Amino acid sequence: MEAYKPRIADQLLGDLLDACGCVLIKGSKWCGKSTTAEQYAQSVVYMADPEEGPRNVQLAKSTPKFLLQGETPRLIDEWQVVPTLWDAIRGEVDHRRSVGQFIITGSAVPADKKKIVHTGTGRIAPLVMRPMSLWESENSTGELSLASLFNQPEQLVAESKIDIEELAYLVCRGGWPLSAITSNKKAALKQAKIYYEGVVGYGTGEDSDISRADGVRRNPERVKRLMRSLSRNQGTQASLDTIYQDMIVNDKESLDKDTIASYISALKLIFVVEDMSAWNPNLRSKTAIRTADTRYFVDPSIAVAALGIGPNDLVNDLETFGLFFETMAVRDLRVYGDALGGTIYHYRDKNNLECDAVLHLENGSYGLIEIKLGGEDDIEKGAKVLKDLAGKIDTTRMKSPSFMMVLVGLGRYAYRRDDGVYVVPIGCLKP
Repeated sequence: MEAYKPRIADQLLGDLLDACGCVLIKGSKWCGKSTTAEQYAQSVVYMADPEEGPRNVQLAKSTPKFLLQGETPRLIDEWQVVPTLWDAIRGEVDHRRSVGQFIITGSAVPADKKKIVHTGTGRIAPLVMRPMSLWESENSTGELSLASLFNQPEQLVAESKIDIEELAYLVCRGGWPLSAITSNKKAALKQAKIYYEGVVGYGTGEDSDISRADGVRRNPERVKRLMRSLSRNQGTQASLDTIYQDMIVNDKESLDKDTIASYISALKLIFVVEDMSAWNPNLRSKTAIRTADTRYFVDPSIAVAALGIGPNDLVNDLETFGLFFETMAVRDLRVYGDALGGTIYHYRDKNNLECDAVLHLENGSYGLIEIKLGGEDDIEKGAKVLKDLAGKIDTTRMKSPSFMMVLVGLGRYAYRRDDGVYVVPIGCLKP
């Protein structure tokens, strides 16, 4: 078995264990939550294991304190199977008055939140874990640090090794750890499809991940139509009405927007969908900012699988390729932003000036980022958007942007333009 390779989440987990009694690692299935947690855990309880699970579930319901005894940090894997464990862990952290006691993991939020009495604030710290970035999967050279751009370097020295065929493959493969470590590309692409099929389900859909999210049985065909619509609307603020119009064309049964909203909520519960919040800077003018969230899957491979396409299809349709590359770029920026203690936002105003991503740090510093597949025309368009937005910001009330960057999929070298805009291939970026 290949040796474990540390990820960005490892350092974040270690820091949180030093600061609080329990860390909750949450995120999509297959993203590596349990494996990362096991690197720190001194003892483990598996709630969903076929052999140990039933016994542990009974213990959690009858005598939860007994289940919490063991060397620390003690890992409770898939804790949400018995939601009452939350309050038991919170109470034990209060009793012990010591940091680094527990790690709990889960790929879903408990359907029955009424069984959780206390929020866990101050005792249980959340850590969101996502599929692997290109740097973590060793597909990026990592020669350029995103953090370094906040220091406004005059010269950049970084090279990407990713060409168009490789980029298309990486978009379709996704950041799933099992896919990233195999050299069998056919198998890696198949794993993304298996993930999608697990979310959607078969037959009645009773055993699908989306139905397990909150215990509500959902129609697999309707889930497929929803995910295809979301795939086509990646990177947009598509309304429920837009998605409804997409789905109703082929939905012979009664369908309303409340039903669609419940399906989307379930996808969020299992971390398949992760929308992006709007950024609200101080502007010189009274231009209204659109505050609707931008729709994204947590990984581009989900969107690709939903549409049933592959790398060759992307190479032959650059518009679709650019759409799904943006989803991959957002995934990586979110992972890198977490490492820097920052958050990724989206900007759009009533005049349709739109910036794909804004990395905002806790100290108020921020960078403006446009995401483009590549090519001089696209880079020029991206640079114009960045400069237009920078010119609208009221720098008497907030900081000027630390940097402006066009993040590209296709391009060999990173460089700084004469106007100060950085052009950076994703294949050379790291936190």
